[in-house]
Amino acid sequence: MTTHIHKIPPAPAQRPAPLPARWVALAVLCVTLLMVTLDVTVLNVALPTIVRDLNATTTELQWIVDAYVIVFAGLLLSVGSLADRIGRKKVFLAGLLAFAAGSTWAAFSGSVGMLIAARAAMGVGGAFMMPSTLSLITSIFTDTAERRRAIGLWAATTGVGIALGPIVGGLLLSRFWWGSVFLINVPIAVIGFACAIPLIPDSRNVAAQAPDLAGAALSIAGFGLLLWALIEAPVRGWTSVRVLAAGIGSLAVLALFVLWESRCTHPMLNLRFFRKRELSGAVTSVALATFGMYGALFVLTQWLQFSLGYSALRAGLCILPAAGAIAVIAPLSTLGMRLVGIRHTIAAGLLIIAGSFWQISTATVTSGYSGIVLGVVLLGVGAGLVIPAATESVMGSLPGGDTGVGSATNGTFLQIGGALGVAVIGSLLNTRYTNDMTAALTPYHVPAQVMSTVRGSLGGALEVAARVGGALGADLAEVARQAFVSGMDLGLATGAFVALGGCLIALLVLPGRTHRGRGHRPAHTPKQVRR
Repeated sequence: MTTHIHKIPPAPAQRPAPLPARWVALAVLCVTLLMVTLDVTVLNVALPTIVRDLNATTTELQWIVDAYVIVFAGLLLSVGSLADRIGRKKVFLAGLLAFAAGSTWAAFSGSVGMLIAARAAMGVGGAFMMPSTLSLITSIFTDTAERRRAIGLWAATTGVGIALGPIVGGLLLSRFWWGSVFLINVPIAVIGFACAIPLIPDSRNVAAQAPDLAGAALSIAGFGLLLWALIEAPVRGWTSVRVLAAGIGSLAVLALFVLWESRCTHPMLNLRFFRKRELSGAVTSVALATFGMYGALFVLTQWLQFSLGYSALRAGLCILPAAGAIAVIAPLSTLGMRLVGIRHTIAAGLLIIAGSFWQISTATVTSGYSGIVLGVVLLGVGAGLVIPAATESVMGSLPGGDTGVGSATNGTFLQIGGALGVAVIGSLLNTRYTNDMTAALTPYHVPAQVMSTVRGSLGGALEVAARVGGALGADLAEVARQAFVSGMDLGLATGAFVALGGCLIALLVLPGRTHRGRGHRPAHTPKQVRR
């Protein structure tokens, strides 16, 4: 009996998309990513307006900013594995729709509580979009050199979006109400959705595991408790029972999260990845970079409007030097990686960021914008070096089938660093401001309600000063501005030390020159699904 052995022909090699199609797809991904990253900071210039319209305190402003980031960061890793499992394009499109819906809700929010909830809903959409963009890029660009350029443009978009937020917000607020900073997202999301369907190929990892929902819940709970303790401490007291309980509880929940991830069969955060110094050192560096960047933008946009009296548009334009520096430096960071390696490129960027914070932290109540413009430029230069180099290090350390989780890990640490920056720098500012205002006003026996308004925010104090008028009102405004600047300087000086610590970590942890692209070889299991 003759046995016929049928040889299965090998699967045809995957062809990269035609050159124009690849770059057009990249453009669609970068424009939608710009919307997500821009929304992290676009709200900053609208904060003074929200103080006046919704009577928000500084603590509530921190929650409005961080509610988006908490949900965003908490879901990124689970969504990254979900995208690898069911298809990155599908998850990306779902994120566009969710982001548009959340933006509409935020635009028409009538109270601080509703706005915070809407911002959290927007975080869901952002979490679905961001990891999918980077993992789609790594599947579309199979050539190492092209992929590096594409990732550089992606990272530049991330940095530019963060820095452009205040400028776009200022332009919108010069003509429309504060809700317009959210409503602008809707047409961009709709156009992005329409373009993505025909232009972006789908990809997935058929061996990807199920999303780790328990891990996602633990990470959001632990991170949320930590931010609650940091943000509420200036108001409730750093030694209050609730603050201490939330802080200790956050550490316990985060420890449980790490334990769960180490034993889970399908963890959202694969702790084995962190044995790779290319990944662990890079995500730590990018978190410490955005720690200062987000925190600096949070306080600077308020200082420019409240203390210097700038309009929202003028305040946004004052951030333009940082955005311009990122736009120029980020694409050129590839040259730095080739010349001195990723480690020294990241370390140099963090050192420059530390210098920028230190320069800005020397501002006094009599300082003008010219006194801090150098620091603003240096902030953009440092971010333009760190973000692309760290992203390349992360994505280059992982196999092709794990690009969704890898990009989500990178994005998670970026957002966690930013949220902590707003919480810590904002809380240091708020603590110093509250203490100074309390000490200055205690001899005058100010009514409790007025005292609460004055201590709540610089905007509230200036409104009270305007109502009082005369020499007494002028003195109150001057004291409030001095207290705010003192708190801002404390927060930014702290950010300088954090960035300097990040520089040392990068030098100690990141490896020297590595063989790039090794981690990007397509895995045997991923299956490309094309329309």
